Amino acid sequence: MNLGRVVQRSARYWPHGLAAVDKRRRLTHEGLNAETDRLATGLVAAGFPPGTHVAMQAANCIEILATEIACYKGAMVKVPVNARISAEESVHVMNDSQAEIIIAGPKHAADLAERRDQMPRLKKIIAISGDAGDMTYSELLDLGRTGFDSLETRDSDLAVLHYTSGSSGVLKAAMQSYGNRRALLRKQLVRPGPEGGLGMTMGHVGPITHASGMSILPTLYMGGCNVLFDRFDIEEFLTTIERERINRIFMVPTMVSRILASGLIEKHDLSSLSSVIYGAAPMAPSVVEEAMDAFGPILSQGYGAGETTSTITVLTAQDHVDALAGDRARLASCGRSYFDNDVRILREDGSECDLGEAGEIVVRGPDVMMGYWNAPELTAEVVKDGAYHTGDVATRDDEDYMFIVDRKKDMIISGGFNVYPSEVEKVLYSHPDVFEVAVVGVPDREWGEAVKAVVVTRKGAEVSPDILDIFCKENLPGFKRPRSFDFTGELPRNPNGKIVRRKVRDAYWADAERKV
Repeated sequence: MNLGRVVQRSARYWPHGLAAVDKRRRLTHEGLNAETDRLATGLVAAGFPPGTHVAMQAANCIEILATEIACYKGAMVKVPVNARISAEESVHVMNDSQAEIIIAGPKHAADLAERRDQMPRLKKIIAISGDAGDMTYSELLDLGRTGFDSLETRDSDLAVLHYTSGSSGVLKAAMQSYGNRRALLRKQLVRPGPEGGLGMTMGHVGPITHASGMSILPTLYMGGCNVLFDRFDIEEFLTTIERERINRIFMVPTMVSRILASGLIEKHDLSSLSSVIYGAAPMAPSVVEEAMDAFGPILSQGYGAGETTSTITVLTAQDHVDALAGDRARLASCGRSYFDNDVRILREDGSECDLGEAGEIVVRGPDVMMGYWNAPELTAEVVKDGAYHTGDVATRDDEDYMFIVDRKKDMIISGGFNVYPSEVEKVLYSHPDVFEVAVVGVPDREWGEAVKAVVVTRKGAEVSPDILDIFCKENLPGFKRPRSFDFTGELPRNPNGKIVRRKVRDAYWADAERKV
C-alpha cells in the first residue's frame, strides 16, 4: 500500500478528527487528505511528475507535513532540508540531492532566491508565504484537485533523501526506500509502552524534517493529531501541552534539562502526558531520575539513525521504573533491540563480542537504508552484506541491554590507552554543578593526546578545576581522568541540538602539526 493511502483511509475513518495543528491553523483528517491530494496533483500540473526530487525547508508547520504526504501520494522523492542549517549548506543539499523544486518558508525562500544562480537544477521555489518564490503554496494548491488516488510504489523505490552529518560534519544523504518507510511505520505501531491510540495527540518540538517527523505517519494512521511547534520556547511548549492535551512528546536531552532547570513544570497541568520519549544524544542518569520525578514514570528512550530509518533499540518506560527500583546503572542503557531488527555488537573481525566487551553496533533489518546518495565508496564503508555498521561502540549485559560507550571516531588515545569521551562525561554529569560537558583529546607532547573536559556549569554554581579534578580522581582510573578543565558559557551544537565534540576538539588542534 502506498503510504499516502494511510491518510486517505484515516480521512474515511475519522473525517472530523484533528490531524494537524500549528500556530496558524488546524486541519482535520478529511482536510489534510484534501490538501495533500491538491498538492500532489498541483506538483504534477506544475511540471513535476512522479520520481521528481521535492525539497522542503521551513520551521515546523502544516505545509511541511502536507508536503511529505503529497510526495508519498505522488510517488516522488522527499528531500527534507533542516531549517537550521546555513544558506550555503542549503545550496549544497539542493545541488547534491538534484531537487528540482522546493517548498520553503519565507526566509528560506528568500535566501535561496538570492543564490538561484548557484543551483542550476532548481526550477521552482514555492514560498509558503511572502513573495520571494516563483509562486506561493496556495497557488500551487489551486493547480491541483481532490479525489486523487495515491500512485503505486514498490518497496525498492527511493522515497526519501535523509541528510545527516553524523560525526563527520559533512552533509550526506541516506537513501530511504518506500520499504524502509513502511518498516518505520510498522515499528512505531508496535513500539512498547503507553503510546496511545485513536485520539492520541503527538507534540513535535524538534524539526519534523528529521527525527521527530518519523512519528507523523504512525500518528495519522491511528487517527491521532500532530501538534507542531515552530521553535522551542519552554513556557509556550508547556502551555500548549496543557491546552491541546498532548499525550506524547519527543525531546532531545538538552530540552529536557532546560525544562527541568526552568522551574515551570509545576505551574502547568501536564496530566495528559502518557509518554515522554528522549533520544538523539545521551542523557545523564541523574537527569533521567530528575525527569521521572517531574513527569512521572512515563519516560522511554530510543536509539537509531537516519541510516536505519527508525529506532533500533528502546529502553521502555517499565525499564526505567525497574532500573530505579533496582539496578540504577541501567538508566545509562539505550535499551534492547525490538521487532524485526537484528542488532549485534561485533569485533573488528566480525565475530560477536562477549558480555561486557566493547565493540561496534551492527544492524540488519528492513529499515536499513539503501546506501548513501551518490557516494558508493562511503556506502561500502558502512554497509556490508546488507548490515549497517553504525560506528557506535557499545557493550551489552546478560539481558541484552546495550550501553553505548562512544563513537569509534571520537576515541582518545592517550599514552597508548583508549579513552572513550562519553565514559568521562558520564562521571562529570553526575557532579551537581555540571550542566553540560564535552570531553576531547588535545595535543600533548608526552601523551600524544591528553584528556580535556570543557564544562558548562549550572546557573549560579561556583566550581573550580581543582574541585572537578578531585571528583574525577574519586570516580575514574588515572588514564581516563581529564588533565585539564576549561569553562565556557555554551558548547557548539549541530542544527538538531546535539553537542558537536568535533568543533570543540578542532579549536585545540588548529595550530598543531598533526591532527591526531
